[in-house]
Amino acid sequence: MSLTLCQKIIKTHLVSGEMISGQEIGIKIDQTLTQDATGTMAYLQFEAMGKKRVQTELSVAYIDHNTLQTGYENADDHRFIQSVCKKRGVRFSRPGNGICHQVHLERFGIPGKTLIGSDSHTPTGGGIGMLAIGAGGLDVAVAIGGGTYYLTMPDSLKVNLSGKLKNGVSAKDVILEVLRILTVKGGVGKVIEYGGEGIKTLSVPERATITNMGAELGATSSIFPSDEITLEFLKAQGREKDFIPLSADEGAVYSKTIDIDLSALSPLAAMPHMPDNVKKVSEIGAIKIDQVLIGSCTNSSLLDMLKVAKILKGKTVHPDVSLAIAPGSKQVLATLAASGALADMIEAGARILESACGPCIGMGQSPQTDGISLRTFNRNFEGRSGTPSGKIYLVSPETAAFSAIFGVLSDATEYDFDLSVEIPKSFLINDNMIELPADEKEAEDIEVYYGPNIKPLPKAFIITNNLSATAVLKVGDNITTDHIMPAGAKILPFRSNIPYLSKFCFAQNDPNFAENCKKAGSSIVIGGENYGQGSSREHAALVPLYLGVKAVIVKSFARIHKANLINAGIIPLTFINTSDYEGIGEGDSIVFPNIKDEIAQGLPVTLINNTKQKSISLKADFSQRQKDILLSGGLLEYTKGQSEND
Repeated sequence: MSLTLCQKIIKTHLVSGEMISGQEIGIKIDQTLTQDATGTMAYLQFEAMGKKRVQTELSVAYIDHNTLQTGYENADDHRFIQSVCKKRGVRFSRPGNGICHQVHLERFGIPGKTLIGSDSHTPTGGGIGMLAIGAGGLDVAVAIGGGTYYLTMPDSLKVNLSGKLKNGVSAKDVILEVLRILTVKGGVGKVIEYGGEGIKTLSVPERATITNMGAELGATSSIFPSDEITLEFLKAQGREKDFIPLSADEGAVYSKTIDIDLSALSPLAAMPHMPDNVKKVSEIGAIKIDQVLIGSCTNSSLLDMLKVAKILKGKTVHPDVSLAIAPGSKQVLATLAASGALADMIEAGARILESACGPCIGMGQSPQTDGISLRTFNRNFEGRSGTPSGKIYLVSPETAAFSAIFGVLSDATEYDFDLSVEIPKSFLINDNMIELPADEKEAEDIEVYYGPNIKPLPKAFIITNNLSATAVLKVGDNITTDHIMPAGAKILPFRSNIPYLSKFCFAQNDPNFAENCKKAGSSIVIGGENYGQGSSREHAALVPLYLGVKAVIVKSFARIHKANLINAGIIPLTFINTSDYEGIGEGDSIVFPNIKDEIAQGLPVTLINNTKQKSISLKADFSQRQKDILLSGGLLEYTKGQSEND
């Protein structure tokens, strides 16, 4: 039987289940990564499991999100993560070493391996031929301890690339075109595989830009074959020993195929406030801009930075524009400095930020009121920038750099400017900012550091029949995890303090949400399509759990968020008839008379709306393992129970 690239990797890692589309499978995980906005909670959960040592081939903790230290909280969390890493066998990438996905691609990614990370953009690793999947922190904690990772067997969707990108068009425009075609819901339940002769024209960093933003499609992952382009990149990193050739079989069957001619693409931009709101830059026109930000895990590679430096050399940033640039890793920054490209950026008037996520997750550089900001990032959700009225456009580095000079949105193909750059055959390699863990004997004497901001995990909720609750909130389609649990400089430092975070839950939708939950005691949330899209942050489940949310009922869920709700012990239910969405309003008194038995028996869940005197049947779409997790009070309690029974 001919297999797709995704199917090949899953087959060699399959632990349980069958490779049948839509069925739950369990796979062995080779590598994990965490970042500090989600990592603190992941390692708290790992410690709660009582595991002594990491069981993966490689686990790395990166400090790249919460690097703005306006108080003790972030620094304390970093010390906590560092001490756990030293004691438990995890490598620790120090602040300043770079963004997790960029560094992992450079130093650790291996074709054919499985990787899960507590960040939704973990599929960046697909650019090097990994099956890399974003997951909640608790799933990652379980994998670190040697546990199986469970997911729904995805379909494989092929994007067939032909031709070659024109001067001024980039990999960012490729993924924006895919988003335009498929939308933010188009990748749900799928792995996006890229093939065709056009892939030979794309370097690994360009491929990684494309797989990175597959997260915005809702895809399980995205992946390129491992070929001579991959080998060239690994050689430049001094890691050619990690190379294996890997591609789909001839005759592999895909659920859908999309053809894209690279030579026909033009510079594109995702307009406010969704990554699939895509138009040609030429169609949008020369709108006046206020800010340009270049970087993030999507577009901070050496290739991107060298192109930006070439455009900026000898120029001056427009006086009405604030330009800031964040190279993706220490390796990239050091190479820019050594080559003189960094000086070109600085001389042009760019503000150089540290090698971290920074503004992408609202950690500084918020635009002015009503400001128009061009960003090479992956998300432009309303309010994510830190300015509620900010208008964020997602563009390529080339578009961003030209626009910064001219002060208006600019089409890079309109200028007679050679954008080709030379990438070194060997990169500057210095892993001195990656700390190795202590050996097992030394680890016995290491104490885990707990700062005063670290609070206990929320208590598990055990499902019972005759569950009563109040519908405290009703929202529409495409609710993101930024709506549920915002990021930003004011909130991110409290990622290990669920009680404090609870004040901000759903604040964008209803400033009184937390108080309403407390008054209700037991509550539910109602939502539309694609509920929970965006970040993998499990805080969007843990905080509602703390506030007493017992169930979330929607038209459809984003993959990671549904898994996070189950892991937290909150019941994710969907409307069998979407018209029943209209049958529940905020403040309605709800009863689930037989919910425990119905979940256990795999039956539709009965909801009685006492306020409207109406009964609704809901879909409870769970595997047997997921039922057991919910009935145990969440994955942590379930895992503890499994360990006690071993």
